[in-house]
Amino acid sequence: MPEVNTATGASATFTAAAAANSAPTRTGNGDLGQQDFLALMTAQLQNQDPFAPMENGEFLAQMAQFSTVAGLDRVNTTLSDIGSQIGGNRIATASSLLGQQVLVPGSLARPDASGGVHGVADLPEAASAVTVIYSNAETGAELHRKDMGAQPAGLMGFDWDGLPPEIVAARGAVRVAIEVDGDTPAEPFVYARVVGVQMPEGGQDMTLRVEDYGLRSSLEITDIR
Repeated sequence: MPEVNTATGASATFTAAAAANSAPTRTGNGDLGQQDFLALMTAQLQNQDPFAPMENGEFLAQMAQFSTVAGLDRVNTTLSDIGSQIGGNRIATASSLLGQQVLVPGSLARPDASGGVHGVADLPEAASAVTVIYSNAETGAELHRKDMGAQPAGLMGFDWDGLPPEIVAARGAVRVAIEVDGDTPAEPFVYARVVGVQMPEGGQDMTLRVEDYGLRSSLEITDIR
């Protein structure tokens, strides 16, 4: 039946031409969006060969492909939104840390907003007598001793709110020492102020600039006041 074959060939030529005329412009990265995909499918349905219409299975396959493309677009949009939210949360977290007191290993402490110094001692074993000694960091002169009595092994908190007014006014540094049973020192941890925050790209952990202690990874921080 040559007339049917001729009509089919003419229709195929027309379909290709119509699709070419109605084909959307690709984006800069060569991908088609949802609207582009719909435009192509509409042109294909309008200009299909009436003697050989698209099979149901073929139509459903193209619709499934469209659903996949649309789904990927939504996923990409969602991921982009999540990334923006995470970035915003990191900035908010960094801003909230500025001026806060964080616990770091060390013996140098400065008065906080209330005029006191605070810290923790790590006692490797139980002790019958623990003493916390506070000294002027510049002169080495002893300022205060506090008897903590017998203490179990583990972390022991300490604080002193009676610093000399001149040290409080100047936010001068105080050196903290821990005596255990008269002579065995324990490692002190003190609260120090966060004066800066760095946020590396790539989702890495924040780096804190801590007064008197320089840069510290946020993973090293175990407590915040």
